[in-house]
Amino acid sequence: MVRIAIIGGSGVYDPKLLENVREEIVETPYGTVRVKIGTYRGEEIAFLPRHGEKHSVPPHKINYHANIWALHELGVERILATSAVGSLNLDMKPGDFVVLDQLMDFTKTRHYTFYDGEDSPHDRKFVAHVDFTDPYCPELRKALITAAKELGFTYHPTGTYSCMEGPRFETRAEIRALKILGADVVGMTQCPEAVLARELEMCYASVAIVTNYAAGISREKLTHTEVVELMAKKGEEIKLLLMKAVEHIPKERRCPCKDALKGATGE
Repeated sequence: MVRIAIIGGSGVYDPKLLENVREEIVETPYGTVRVKIGTYRGEEIAFLPRHGEKHSVPPHKINYHANIWALHELGVERILATSAVGSLNLDMKPGDFVVLDQLMDFTKTRHYTFYDGEDSPHDRKFVAHVDFTDPYCPELRKALITAAKELGFTYHPTGTYSCMEGPRFETRAEIRALKILGADVVGMTQCPEAVLARELEMCYASVAIVTNYAAGISREKLTHTEVVELMAKKGEEIKLLLMKAVEHIPKERRCPCKDALKGATGE
């Protein structure tokens, strides 16, 4: 059984540190998903590039439901994800890693839940209201922080992520508002991904990689090219961080994520 999965964001498109990689096609109620599965130190790990292998899927078009459901079907209990972000916090500089601990959602057009009652396209035809006070798994966050420390990388142990609709970058006024609300970094992909993982009682944590300062903070025009270039430079570090974190993930889950549906359905 595949216990751990990695969801690669912008610039993280291949599972190079995995051995004996094979591809599996998983059929879900939301569509077909291609997942690569390999081994690292004897541990089977699934790898899923969020935007496709050639960054062909924009953030608002990602099939988040199919991706998360497919990993769940494979037996995945733990998800480590990466996210390329812009920084609103001058202490979080381009090239820094941020182990996210909080999340704000400002997306507009996305479908946010698996639990649509009788309209659900699967056999879980009920309504659920999961606790999302702490959106990221504490055990996975600890694993990422420990890994960053051991590798000597520049990292921040906490950070609030603001999720915007995209695919455009934000306006100067939007960034100013987000900063007032307490956001440290801004991106386009954590919602509903993190929410859906929690709804299926899967542990989820994300390490953000700062690629630039956000609009109005950066003096330069924001481009996707600079995101890709910085991620290419940090690519090896990102993979090392993820694999080192895998080594620190406990075999047994003792976090609240595994019990997310208890008391959430009113049953």
